[in-house]
Amino acid sequence: MLIPNITMTLLNGIVVGKMASQCTLSALFSSQSQLEYALDDATSQQEKENLVYQYLRKLDDKEDLKIPDFEEDGLIIVGVHSAKFPNEKVLQNVRGAVLRYNITHPVVNDRDARLWHELEVACWPTVVLLGPRGNLLFSLVGEGHRERLALFTSAALQHYRDQGLLRDHLVGTKLYRDSLPSSFLSFPGKVAVDSSRKRLAIADTGHHRVLVVSSTGKLLYSVGGPGSGRKDGKLQEATFCSPQGVVIKGDIVFVADTENHLIRKIDLLEEQVSTLAGVGFQGIDKDGGAMGPQQPISSPWDLALGTSGGKEDNVLWVAMAGTHQVWCLFLADGKLPQGSNFQMGTCVRFAGSGNEENRNNAYPHKAGFAQPSGLAPAPEEPWCCLYVADSESSTVRSVALKDGAVKLLVGGERDPMNLFAFGDVDGKGMDAKLQHPLGVAWAPDKSLLYVADSYNHKIKVVDPKNKQCWVVAGTGEAGDVLGPGFTESSFNEPGGLCVGEGVLFIADTNNHQLKVLDLETKTVSRFPISVEDTVDSATNFSCSFKVPKLPKSALKVNMPLLTVSPGQTVNMKLVLSLPEGTKLTKEAPSFWILSAEGNEWLLESRVATGNIQDLSQPLSISTVLPAVPDVTDASPELTLSVWVYCCLTGGGSCMMKVASFIQPLQIVTTLENGPVTVTLAHAF
Repeated sequence: MLIPNITMTLLNGIVVGKMASQCTLSALFSSQSQLEYALDDATSQQEKENLVYQYLRKLDDKEDLKIPDFEEDGLIIVGVHSAKFPNEKVLQNVRGAVLRYNITHPVVNDRDARLWHELEVACWPTVVLLGPRGNLLFSLVGEGHRERLALFTSAALQHYRDQGLLRDHLVGTKLYRDSLPSSFLSFPGKVAVDSSRKRLAIADTGHHRVLVVSSTGKLLYSVGGPGSGRKDGKLQEATFCSPQGVVIKGDIVFVADTENHLIRKIDLLEEQVSTLAGVGFQGIDKDGGAMGPQQPISSPWDLALGTSGGKEDNVLWVAMAGTHQVWCLFLADGKLPQGSNFQMGTCVRFAGSGNEENRNNAYPHKAGFAQPSGLAPAPEEPWCCLYVADSESSTVRSVALKDGAVKLLVGGERDPMNLFAFGDVDGKGMDAKLQHPLGVAWAPDKSLLYVADSYNHKIKVVDPKNKQCWVVAGTGEAGDVLGPGFTESSFNEPGGLCVGEGVLFIADTNNHQLKVLDLETKTVSRFPISVEDTVDSATNFSCSFKVPKLPKSALKVNMPLLTVSPGQTVNMKLVLSLPEGTKLTKEAPSFWILSAEGNEWLLESRVATGNIQDLSQPLSISTVLPAVPDVTDASPELTLSVWVYCCLTGGGSCMMKVASFIQPLQIVTTLENGPVTVTLAHAF
């Protein structure tokens, strides 16, 4: 995944200029190794802290560990991103990753790995702690060092604070994300279809929620969001943290709640969310075998329903990216290929040693994956396998459902330790090259496997009969163009896809959209998601997310007082006119938001939103007021805000227009029949 892979914690320092020092991490190795051995033998926290203080006093006299290109000015954490894939060198893609993972500390784009080589960094992630003189203090390599890092940091802060070398000084920051307009979807990671019900489940990853929509795009359910959390319960109360993989069948949606390290279940009929597996923090167990809620797991990235030694759909396959494995969660009693019987609820490894490798093997536990991120079952003869998008090895692999044997389908190379065999080449088997694929989808009627070749910004297809792989759609450049055909259209790191009736649904992640590939007409279109115009407090159709901040240029219209009664319907008739010579642009969808900030009881503590696709006719937006008003609120207000994106009709410049209509209400006790209508009109 594209995230910073060197983290520098600077005590009283910030990065300036070019790092010209000859000092490297290897110079720190001998001293820190002695400390590490001593800490392992220490029996108390106080003894450990004293050892660290002694170590720091020794380092203070060592000039050969000083990096001169740092100067005193506060306490700061800096992420250094040294790219592996060509796509990760592009600044815009790094910005996208910073937004996607909600990173709020500075990140350096070390696109040519200059800092990596000068410091002699050996692997990622590497954490480096620097002192107030720019001197190297500690280095931690790999994951799982949280306690040791906390010890080093707290001891170093105390050590240098006692010497008067640290100052409390806030470093002013301006987050890139705050300058961006809001969007209905935010980095959607995965999409799944239930053809029998003609419904889609969408992992709206950046908004920490799961959406269920009809095949025409009508929003049916929105569960979770706007912020991250880890809460089970009613649909309107449940929360997620960067969900990825989703599976929908009937009234059940299974969710890979990735950054909570959980597998969740949404029961739409019972209107409940529950946890099936995981304990809420990242696990290091590579075998499993416990009951789901007691089994720690690590970064589940995708899910797929399957059958293994029991009744149909008795198992949920899990792409466990964090431990580089494929696991399974038994939804009913069953048995793994050539394995033991397992009770319902057991969560256990299926394939993968846990080593990050591109290793194929007839024995599933001896095979190696590298951040498996997409799954697609092909249970039919002669395939009988589970296809895996193995992102860091840039391959697509298969795991046999009969014996668990892991084989290569396309990509990669023969050396299982080489995770740099990537590219963008059509071809057969190992001659084909991919770049960090995140999704796969099986089309049983055609016996073809579709691949989201994410870092190549393409959709590809593989024929498993001859292992031929070729491009279906995408130009190879990141973009958001709907061309006349597949190969003239562009995507931006598509992360997931699924097969519908004659179409492919694509989670075009960095474009914050779903797109539809019509396999018959060879055209690409955006998948519109429409929110019900009527906000009914008894339904779950409303969209829950934080109301974006109005820009300073926004027009505020204070409407006359409107007299209403409890339980009455308020119908807002929105009439907008664009500047002369302009039209709405599809590239940045316009939208409205109905809120009641400070008077949340008016909308049952919810927010409603919808797209604006046509201004030739008035848009009607209605809400039913609560039957029991808040008597302590003397002057409640509804606020309807609109964001309109328009461009010159002949092409050229585009602009954003924002207006906010504030409608004060006077609620009287006399019950009135029928709705009350108010017209909100403005010409931009």
